Amino acid sequence: MKLCWLDVRDTGSSRAAILEEALHQRVDGVVADDVAVLGELPPTVTKVLLPRGKALPESLDGVDVLVVDPERDADAGELAARYPAVEIGRFVEIVDADTLELACQAARTERWAVLLFRDPTKIPLEIVIAAAARATGSIVTIAADVEEAEIIYGVLELGSDGVLMAPAKVGDATKLKAAAIATTPELDLVELQVTRTTHIGMGERACVDTCTYFREDEGILVGSHSKGMILCVSETHPLPYMPTRPFRVNAGAIHSYTLSQDERTNYLSELKSGSKVLAVDVKGQTRLVTVGRVKIETRPLISIDAVAPNGTEVNLILQDDWHVRVLGPGGSVLNSTELRPGDVVLGYLPSADRHVGYPIDEFCLEK
Repeated sequence: MKLCWLDVRDTGSSRAAILEEALHQRVDGVVADDVAVLGELPPTVTKVLLPRGKALPESLDGVDVLVVDPERDADAGELAARYPAVEIGRFVEIVDADTLELACQAARTERWAVLLFRDPTKIPLEIVIAAAARATGSIVTIAADVEEAEIIYGVLELGSDGVLMAPAKVGDATKLKAAAIATTPELDLVELQVTRTTHIGMGERACVDTCTYFREDEGILVGSHSKGMILCVSETHPLPYMPTRPFRVNAGAIHSYTLSQDERTNYLSELKSGSKVLAVDVKGQTRLVTVGRVKIETRPLISIDAVAPNGTEVNLILQDDWHVRVLGPGGSVLNSTELRPGDVVLGYLPSADRHVGYPIDEFCLEK
């Protein structure tokens, strides 16, 4: 989980409400330039003093981390001797090659490196993360807003260890915390036994082209009903008549559901560039991927009916062609047109019905 620090130095009259929200959301750290503000906080939050040139008091009781700017504040070694119970961090503003080198040095050697990048490019942050790959300290990068925080958390796949953000209003702390803990669930896949396949004529099917390379044991879950889906494999496996397209899943008829972020479902027909879908492997491990394009074309269709061990009936309608595949136990790749009653495929049984894609507990009959 990534760290989220909230900067309350300039929150003015909103400070009390923002701090209440921050504590409720269990943000990891609160940053202030006044020891008195930090002294009012509970021990569940890291209390960070960032004075930026202000004189330091004799005592830092209640402060966990002191972040200093060598250009404005006293020497870090001197401060460590003066405040032995406080962790010392270093603030660096990166504006050129020299300050970038200072940031790399801080990230390699300091317990805390708090970094402010003046230019919008994230390449300098990539360089710092790479330079500190074996370091034991933490990099906390300042973000202007939640959107930038989400980018910072993912830079170079590793991302910054944490983000420091000044909230513009009540609600920003909640959004920052959500960005920091953004994870996708592990799903309990089940083995479904095929009961019937039927050639059903022409219709529109959707190919979902993502901005990501899928692994060979990975695809997306697709189904005609919200409570039962089958794992459709990506085009990572060789075919005799065309090159592989490991970013693509030939997913099924346009009415079908697939899983996206926050436990929502989307119809394949409503996906578009920038949409998110859940990539799932045969172990049920998931990750969120971005859709680059959806291709909807008229093709022959095949209906696959299967049943779960608990009796739940599952249906999937795919393009009626040998090259369209689903995944079975152990990552076995099964051509859809060769499926027969008794064959076993992998699937997932969401527990809730759906209303505009959101899970909801209500009566809903799908057939």
